[in-house]
Amino acid sequence: MASDSSLSHREKKRKEQKVKLRTVDPELPEVRVAIEELTGRGHVSLQKGQREEALSCFKKALKASLELQDTRAWRACAFNLGAAYVEAGEPQKGLDLLNRAQPGERGSRVADLQFNLAVAHQALGQSSEAAGCFVQAAQLYRSQGDGASEGDTCMKMAQCYVLLQDRTQSVQSFLRAGESYRVAGRLDSAASALKEAGSHMVQSDQFSMDDITSVLTECLELSDSVTDLRTLGDMLLSLGVCYSQLNQFQEAVGCYQKALDLAPASPRPAHLATVMQNLGATLNSLGQYRQARGYHLQAAGLYGSLGRRQAQGRCFSNLGVACSELGEAEGAAESYLHALQAFKDTEDYQGQSQACEGLGEAYMKMSEVQKSTRYFQQALAALTLCSDSSIQVQERLVNRLTAALQQRLSLSPPDRLQRGPRPHRPRPHRPHPPNFPHTQPGSNQSEWSSQSPAVWEEPADPQQMYEEESETSLAQDSENLPTGPADNNEATPRLRKWTSRLCVVM
Repeated sequence: MASDSSLSHREKKRKEQKVKLRTVDPELPEVRVAIEELTGRGHVSLQKGQREEALSCFKKALKASLELQDTRAWRACAFNLGAAYVEAGEPQKGLDLLNRAQPGERGSRVADLQFNLAVAHQALGQSSEAAGCFVQAAQLYRSQGDGASEGDTCMKMAQCYVLLQDRTQSVQSFLRAGESYRVAGRLDSAASALKEAGSHMVQSDQFSMDDITSVLTECLELSDSVTDLRTLGDMLLSLGVCYSQLNQFQEAVGCYQKALDLAPASPRPAHLATVMQNLGATLNSLGQYRQARGYHLQAAGLYGSLGRRQAQGRCFSNLGVACSELGEAEGAAESYLHALQAFKDTEDYQGQSQACEGLGEAYMKMSEVQKSTRYFQQALAALTLCSDSSIQVQERLVNRLTAALQQRLSLSPPDRLQRGPRPHRPRPHRPHPPNFPHTQPGSNQSEWSSQSPAVWEEPADPQQMYEEESETSLAQDSENLPTGPADNNEATPRLRKWTSRLCVVM
């Protein structure tokens, strides 16, 4: 029989344990008193994490209930023991007892029992059965006017639908949870539910832009009710990513800026680096490259201190985009060189391809055509090792390589293109050749020299860089990169380029 404890007490207990317990009617003789005492001790032990002690108490209570020959008392004890088994990591034993504890009449089903059945199915990996039980529990909680319990149930139900890859049902469950929490006055929980709903809506094609924006806007308004700074920071970061994916960059910047303002009160270097990376990438998308450059550098520094080389490489790539669009070809080349080394260290071939493409563009702007050609070739070589490379990217790289080769041919002296091989001529013997390069006016410097500072010594064979399979990195669609100043040195018009990448946190 269910107890008459207050709603707030039930909420407190729900936070402390995954399953829900029942009490036995303490009326009548000593056996009932003993059962009640054992049940109380079991509750306390379970809340303290003393699972074996709790199981022992509930087993004794169930055994004692047989003496009463009272079906309702036995079901209450079986309910508690089943819930304790689930909590103790033995969901199959718990499920068997919970099924036996169900009342015969369908109309008298208990919300807490359906909730516990769902938790047991969920622990056994039976997401479909768990979702069905959560649906029944949510309906029963609503009929009782228990909005908080309905919200908790809908959140768990949504997680089941996520595992079942039913994105529409998961979104509907998150939205229902948000509504239930609002009715119960738990606005911070409502904001969290809407954040989850918005994140899944963005990844689905079943919802219109207006619907998604409405949910994100409501979540942002409710975020003022979130008092836990860590939770609020994560929420603002998630909202920023959603807005970025919708190409609503101004709204995304606002979310990232708010998350950044919270950083001193809740110091988390990894979180701060992610916020700065995304803020810089979004400012790139808005064409605010000078403002973005500082965030790229700070994020790269933080990732470096955390030893996260791949993420650091992405920040350097984003910095390369900003420098390139600002007309700072040497700075872009240096940034891409740092990015390329980071992607080599982490065997990220997609990142290597993108960094090499950026280097090819940068050296083309500096009229170092041979280097440009070499890096475009390396970009194509790295792309062949990517499992998810697209035809469009390959075609773009081939076009850029073709343009570089054409420009290289156009810069060759005409007489070298028309004349045949020169006859061998004897050269005078020089017993003491100089140990320094020619510096006379008009002399040619080495074709491998660069005006940008070297970061590491490159291998002679470009294929040495690509020996193992890579991890797939996240990248934005190449069509989303904003157009920058025109490059008058390019042999062909600017083609679509990869854009700054966001670190998606869902």
